[in-house]
Amino acid sequence: MTELRLMLVCLVSLTGLAEGGDWPQFLGMNRTGTSTETGLLKTFPQDGPQVVWKTSLGTSMSGIAVAGKQALTLFQDETQQFAVSLSTENGQILWQTALAPAFENGMGNGPRATPAVAEGRVFVMTGEGLLAGLDAATGKLLWKVDVPQQFGGQAAEYGVACSPLVSGDLVIVQAGSEAAGIVALQSASGKLVWKSRSGRSGYASPVLLTLAGVSQVVAFDAAGAGGLDPRTGAELWQFPFPTEYDCNTACPVQVGEREVLISAGENHGAVILQLTRSGDAFEAKPVWSSLGKDSQLRAEWQTPVVHNGHLYGLDNSGSAGPITNLVCIRLSDRKTVWQKPRFGKSNLILADGRLWITTMKGELVLVEASDREYRELGRAVVLETTRQAPSLADGRLYVRDDQHVICLDVRGSR
Repeated sequence: MTELRLMLVCLVSLTGLAEGGDWPQFLGMNRTGTSTETGLLKTFPQDGPQVVWKTSLGTSMSGIAVAGKQALTLFQDETQQFAVSLSTENGQILWQTALAPAFENGMGNGPRATPAVAEGRVFVMTGEGLLAGLDAATGKLLWKVDVPQQFGGQAAEYGVACSPLVSGDLVIVQAGSEAAGIVALQSASGKLVWKSRSGRSGYASPVLLTLAGVSQVVAFDAAGAGGLDPRTGAELWQFPFPTEYDCNTACPVQVGEREVLISAGENHGAVILQLTRSGDAFEAKPVWSSLGKDSQLRAEWQTPVVHNGHLYGLDNSGSAGPITNLVCIRLSDRKTVWQKPRFGKSNLILADGRLWITTMKGELVLVEASDREYRELGRAVVLETTRQAPSLADGRLYVRDDQHVICLDVRGSR
């Protein structure tokens, strides 16, 4: 790396968590899969959105975090897993840091988790559960912790998919042991601050929500969901939601001041929990559930999004989701407003009143977030097979497959 390039990246890393248009962690700024950006494409040109750059990497299921002039992700070659920083301007590699041996799994090889960027540091989780903190400017390894080994847990069967959550000066992840289901480490050193819950890991990433007026980490592991005090790890509430193969994967979604939705595939379904508070005590009770083979929503590994009182998500029908429908559910009465049957396995985010969807076939599909009917606005093949949701920052959409990271210009008329 040249001295000039290093200086430029250092300036970016010193700006703190992220700039206004950034996508600094899994599912964006607030981990809701929603961007506040406007002025984006309303349909696609004939050949699809303009490709700004395309960079070849290696095997990975990791998404892309964007902070300042850096796009950060994980990948592996034949021997090792790496964290890597790409220039958002041209896709050139700014730095890459080896983390662990290559990870192999019958459900797909490579790391699964998405980096998180905060206060000049990058936090990453490898496929077998190595959590590491790196300097965002240089990629220098600051600390690393083998989470399953240190806390006596076992990596989930299909690999560790929990993306690190940063809360203040803490990094929070699933640990998956009887003594420590969820752990919080100091972001500067990797030292343990607290541990909480008990039991095996699922595949979901924790989220930071304010429910019933109280800020809390909502974790969704193999046994179910629970709220934790982000400062101490004290358990505020819990709700059992076991699924076959421990496949709790989609993040919890806040759908009201006191309400949170959890959902899982494998023909399991969805529940909306309402929190009531009495002093320091909380209780989580289901106010709506739709379970089993006739459920309205079985989010396999795709986190739904909320827009104007409606929930948009991918409903995976059958074991392992052989049929995937795109659905819109009205939150006021929990009725399905519309469904696009057999839409196909996909992942989605929301921006500028539209759903930006990447399909496993490599398509980018633009759908209006309509509360009346399915309205497709654009469709283009932009990559190869993928499971990752797109990332959006500063009018650019970042997508990836096992071979490439691709930056697309999705700004509207200019």
